Amino acid sequence: MGNGSCRRFRKFYEDQVKEILGLLEKEFRDGQISLDTYLDICEQKGIEPDPDEMPPTMGDYPPEVQVAFLLHDLLPDRWDGMSGSYFGKDMSALDLLLETWEVEDKRTTIFFIKKIEAYNSKQINEKLRRKREASERQAKANAGSKSGINVKG
Repeated sequence: MGNGSCRRFRKFYEDQVKEILGLLEKEFRDGQISLDTYLDICEQKGIEPDPDEMPPTMGDYPPEVQVAFLLHDLLPDRWDGMSGSYFGKDMSALDLLLETWEVEDKRTTIFFIKKIEAYNSKQINEKLRRKREASERQAKANAGSKSGINVKG
């Protein structure tokens, strides 16, 4: 009997974690718009908002994940000074923040901080990559126009 209820609880917990990870993925989706913008677009088009398409809000997350977002935002960023690459958050202050905010379930909060960090880092580095590639294309285009070579097609 004990094992059965433990499995049911674990299954329920795993389902909750999967749902939250799905929300996080949606939160950090490239080109994600705010909820207000989404609702404005729906109103302009005269369509009913689709809950599955709505951008998540902080209220969609359980308290542990809300605290994870808060602590993640308080952690300092680490950048490479030479290349401008984003290394992620400096986690050295995490223990102090957990104590200061009197977080009871530290394990769950840290788990979600790391998940948020993974999505956030991926999003920032992807934006930096696109910006760098656009800069390189622009530099090549400028170099080609200054070379004095005129190619007629």
